Amino acid sequence: MDIIATINSALTDRFGELGPLYALGALGLLMIALTLPALLKKRVDPLDKLKRETREMKAAGSRDPATSLRPTSRADKLERFSNFLEPQNEEEFSAIRLKLMQAGYRHKSSVRTFHFAQLALGIGLLILGVFYTVVKSASAEISTTNMLLSVIIPGAVGYYLPKYWVERRLQTRQQEITNGFPDSLDMMLVCVEAGQSLDQSIIRVAKEMRAGFPDLAEEYETVAQEMKAGKDKVQVLKDMSERCGVTDISSFVTVLIQSATFGTSIAEALRVFSAEMRDKRVMRAEEKANVLPTKLTLGTMMFTVPPLLIILIGPSVYAIYNTLSTSSF
Repeated sequence: MDIIATINSALTDRFGELGPLYALGALGLLMIALTLPALLKKRVDPLDKLKRETREMKAAGSRDPATSLRPTSRADKLERFSNFLEPQNEEEFSAIRLKLMQAGYRHKSSVRTFHFAQLALGIGLLILGVFYTVVKSASAEISTTNMLLSVIIPGAVGYYLPKYWVERRLQTRQQEITNGFPDSLDMMLVCVEAGQSLDQSIIRVAKEMRAGFPDLAEEYETVAQEMKAGKDKVQVLKDMSERCGVTDISSFVTVLIQSATFGTSIAEALRVFSAEMRDKRVMRAEEKANVLPTKLTLGTMMFTVPPLLIILIGPSVYAIYNTLSTSSF
């Protein structure tokens, strides 16, 4: 704090009352100037010639049938900044990609869009913090600590807001999948016992679960489409377990893989596993019911005990106060 006070006094003596703000603005411009070369650096793309020809054809009024079938999105405009917005480390990229997939964001540019949202919100709120500091310093004198907090805190909030949103979305999606999974197993068991194959049962379950649990239905539809495309069934089920990130789904995938490997009946495996999932859902409900009295204790003590004490002790305190007041005179 002594160093900050010394720097603040030196800047104030040299540039006036707004000296610390000028220094903060110069630091921000310096950081932007250092970032611009990396942001504008672009690798040579072998498809540049094709893109240039496509733009020339569009300018001439002709229409390329290959590009007309693929509509461009706003996220594709960030492709030129992919080296800056996407992690270059493969493990880090895979981790953030998996988290976004578990949250329901499966587009190929989702990682790029996520980091762009962090950068845009961080810089935007940082600029708003600087503007607020300028307006406040013009009307009243503020300390250097408050000035720095007014600038840094909005930028930090803007940077971490997309991460918080993804975490909340991931938790909500996993909770929805966990709640609807036992019902989907019962429906799948009915379909298998009625004579349908596993692929047909998954398609039927996805259709029926669309209204109540859309995220779970989307996962089943993805599995059905990948099986139709000819992908290995074991790999398809493992990919579903990885996308969901739910323990019950992982156990279900393990049961199906073992059933297919050892040649046992899928219907019998589904019957045992669905009964276990129903019992597990009942246990989760009982757990929440048992925790409820503990959660209500704090509210009961805050909103019930003080009025009760006022009703019981209030008249006695008032009578004692009147007695003391009368005796003093």
